[in-house]
Amino acid sequence: MNFGNLLRFAWQALLAHPLRTSLSALGVAVGVLAVTALTSLGEGTRRFILGQFTQFGTNLIAVNPGKVKTFGLPGVFGGGVQKLTLEDAEALRRVPGVEKLTPVVMGQARVEAKNRGRSVYVYGTGPEATQVWRFHVAQGSYLPVIETHRQAAVAVLGPKLARELFGTGSPLGERVRIGGRPFLVVGIMEPKGRFLGFDLDDACYVPVASAMALFRASELTEIDVSAVSAEAIPAVVEGIKKLLAARHRGEEDFTVTTQNEMLDTLGRVMDIVTVAVSGIAGISLLVGAIGILTIMWIAVHERTAEIGLLRALGVEQRTLATLFLLESALVAVAGGLAGLAASTLLGAVLRTAIPGFPFATPSWAVLAGLGSSLGVGLAAGVLPARRAAQVDPVEALREE
Repeated sequence: MNFGNLLRFAWQALLAHPLRTSLSALGVAVGVLAVTALTSLGEGTRRFILGQFTQFGTNLIAVNPGKVKTFGLPGVFGGGVQKLTLEDAEALRRVPGVEKLTPVVMGQARVEAKNRGRSVYVYGTGPEATQVWRFHVAQGSYLPVIETHRQAAVAVLGPKLARELFGTGSPLGERVRIGGRPFLVVGIMEPKGRFLGFDLDDACYVPVASAMALFRASELTEIDVSAVSAEAIPAVVEGIKKLLAARHRGEEDFTVTTQNEMLDTLGRVMDIVTVAVSGIAGISLLVGAIGILTIMWIAVHERTAEIGLLRALGVEQRTLATLFLLESALVAVAGGLAGLAASTLLGAVLRTAIPGFPFATPSWAVLAGLGSSLGVGLAAGVLPARRAAQVDPVEALREE
């Protein structure tokens, strides 16, 4: 009996008991569905966050006050953290490899115009913020080039904020009140969407010195630096650390983070989550394997007479074992295919119901799902196959 005949024989044996075969495959299908769906959700989330970060370019370096690895969040518990100042930001322009930079101060304030008002995030930035963050102005211009310490009562509105305050009319040349202070609108930004929960279209941008006065802040929230190239980033980071440490009495009381470090950290977190959810989903596969083992064990007992007849006709023990292994593997692979189909359908439904839902199935997850189902089937079929091979043909025929 060649392999093709064995495969056909095994398939016909499974078709003879469709309900039992389906229930046996169900456990594996649920396991594969759990593995691929959770992996797809994790991969979709990773791609989504990667897209969120890379929309600001790939050469961005963030400088924050406080040494995160030793002190935790700066300023929250008070004391011990050197502030980042406008002078620090200006000094960083001397670091070789720095292309553009912008000091950042942010806070929330009410922006009002024409008896309408909204509480939004107000970003105090420098005039180079659009180049550092890859933002574009839709109408008018961005903040004017003025001395860093000089305040100016000008503002640029996000498109959503402009629409909420002025409707379809142009806000250029109009005045808005931010935190009770009058500002002249000089520009409207292009839509940018959301970033980590912040709606960048529902925001307002003012000169950094004006924002510091508005929020009564004496320090910067962050300094964002763009390097001339990706290759220059390590040298720029070293230059920033040396210069700021020299300005802060030799202490590295600040944190310099590159986009690659952010993405690496994100990748490690996602890897841990993927392993954890895969382990949980693996329990479903284990339950499926036990189900197949049970059903195949019962099948050997029920088919003792058939096994005895095959042995009497000269079928070898190895061939009988292969036959039952094939049946077990076919059940598991059928369950795996059903699980993959269910995962694909689930992804389509979620993307239709929630546009932009982060659900992306990597090709390796499909292969892993099929491979794990085949492995589960073969492992679950070992004991029943050995039992079938060891059946004494004389005793089997006598029982019949």
